[in-house]
Amino acid sequence: MELTFAAPSTPVIPVTGSTALFPVHRIYCVGRNYAEHSIEMGGTGREAPFFFMKPADAVVPVAAGEVGHMPYPTKTSNLHHEVELVVAIGKGGAAIPVEKAHQHIWGYAVGLDMTRRDLQAQSKQQGRPWCTSKGFDLSAPIGPILPAAAASDVETAAIRLTVNGVVRQESQLNKMTWNVNEIIAELSQFYTLQPGDLIFTGTPEGVGAVVAGDTLEANIEGIGQLTLKIT
Repeated sequence: MELTFAAPSTPVIPVTGSTALFPVHRIYCVGRNYAEHSIEMGGTGREAPFFFMKPADAVVPVAAGEVGHMPYPTKTSNLHHEVELVVAIGKGGAAIPVEKAHQHIWGYAVGLDMTRRDLQAQSKQQGRPWCTSKGFDLSAPIGPILPAAAASDVETAAIRLTVNGVVRQESQLNKMTWNVNEIIAELSQFYTLQPGDLIFTGTPEGVGAVVAGDTLEANIEGIGQLTLKIT
């Protein structure tokens, strides 16, 4: 087989405590999965899960102990942070039962769903897709993936984000409207999940704007930390 040009390389993410790399297939995101965040975004609290996607090459992998860099994106004046637990899928499947969903998890990571909030608001008003507000280049910074076997109690872990040392978001993963197993089961009704898929599971309340020069530190207890500089 002759390709017209060299095939793009597969995005990869470092693995905690290993030289191995996790290859990314697709990135799925869950919208409004914390009741308080749903309310601050104009929702009613508990809602059925809904999903959107980012391109696989939107990831900004940040190794442990390093600082990642993200240029302030074009076409926005209101870039927002959203700290999230990311679930890495290691076993594919469709129509996965809730009670078997944990068997498909390879590991966990800390991620940021960066959002052009002004473009998202315009899209909502016009009834248009969110692609330009959510799926832009470098919109998915992510820390190292911790293998599931090494993770502590993920269900009750604390999640936190600071900007320039000031706390912006702080909650616990047990406040998610839909837990990890329920998310996997529901998502697998719409898509056949594949090894290498990432699921950003939603953000707690406290989202807000960042500007060039800001330093973001995201942390999930027992999972890891992610430091990102907006340039």
